[in-house]
Amino acid sequence: MKQVYFTGDNIISSLGFSSQENFTSLLQAKTGIANFEIPGYYPEPFVASMIDRNKLHALIPDKRFTLLEKMMLLSVEDAVKSAGVDIKSDKTIFLFSTTKGNIDLLEEPISAQFETDRVYLWKMAEVITKHFGNPNRPMVISNACISGVLAINTAAMLLQNGDYEHAVVVGGDVVSRFVLSGFMSFHSLSPEPCKPFDAHRNGLSLGEAAGTVVLSVYPNKQEPRFIFAGGASANDANHISGPSRTGEGSYIAIEKAFKEAGIGSGEIDHISAHGTATPYNDDMESIAIKRHALSRVPVNSLKGFWGHTLGAAGIIETVALLHEMKNNTMIQTVGFSEPGTVEPLNVITKPVEKELNTCLKLASGFGGCNAALIVKKVTL
Repeated sequence: MKQVYFTGDNIISSLGFSSQENFTSLLQAKTGIANFEIPGYYPEPFVASMIDRNKLHALIPDKRFTLLEKMMLLSVEDAVKSAGVDIKSDKTIFLFSTTKGNIDLLEEPISAQFETDRVYLWKMAEVITKHFGNPNRPMVISNACISGVLAINTAAMLLQNGDYEHAVVVGGDVVSRFVLSGFMSFHSLSPEPCKPFDAHRNGLSLGEAAGTVVLSVYPNKQEPRFIFAGGASANDANHISGPSRTGEGSYIAIEKAFKEAGIGSGEIDHISAHGTATPYNDDMESIAIKRHALSRVPVNSLKGFWGHTLGAAGIIETVALLHEMKNNTMIQTVGFSEPGTVEPLNVITKPVEKELNTCLKLASGFGGCNAALIVKKVTL
């Protein structure tokens, strides 16, 4: 199979509109989670991470695009610049990762501003792909909160098989009344910024973001280079919203990713976990990590910075992981202070400098879905 390289990236979030701006804020432990009072979204104050929408609309004033589409357009434009990829080529494929897409179009009065089919995921993907003049039919990956990691895995597979030479993987979701109400109904939202892996964690924080990674069978000129070494997914078939208490799905996904990458657990330098700060998710991850003898490997969750950005999470957290590896610096887990998972974890509490050559990214979601991918640093 062909080698697949990460050649470009971007993050649009509450912490900034570029990967570097976001990574600098991560290093400085700046959280984008804040308190909001938006009666049209929820009748009570809520905690979330939301982008600077005024800035976004100023950068893309075109009213033909929705909020999410603008976020994705801006993200793709920036990521492709650094990747040097011909976005109009028939050898370039677009993949979209989202859980809700243009869900805000179900609300009035915005619903009257766009055609009715704009709320469908395929239509959103079509609008963005056509904007960039790409001739291929885009692919949409919507599998709960593993969508981002699964989209990267799928893109890598397409490139490895020789179907395409480049892939633009863009993910995003927005905070909306629908999303807020849904998570409130699960009683899964924390009344304060989330605390991943902490003994006093009490729920997740929602966030909105867009992120893009560009994959290619051709390496760029930058050193070092980063390759997609392996990836996999698995479903634990446990519950519609609760993860397996044995971490079975995550364990299998990690095992399969290791097999594809041709490595063992002893080669992992760092784990970027899903870490939602819900009691069951964090416990499940700690169990899966222990079952692979990875408990001593430094682990972090970035949900305390951005909140849970749903379809964007796997993308922007992978971008952050790439920058951690580039800078040989691991980011701390904001919100964590006291160990509180059923199995011990080596949670990073401050930025740590360490040579990072092989790293593991994890994701989990409703319906028992789990995914993992492995990034390796290479020099020529």
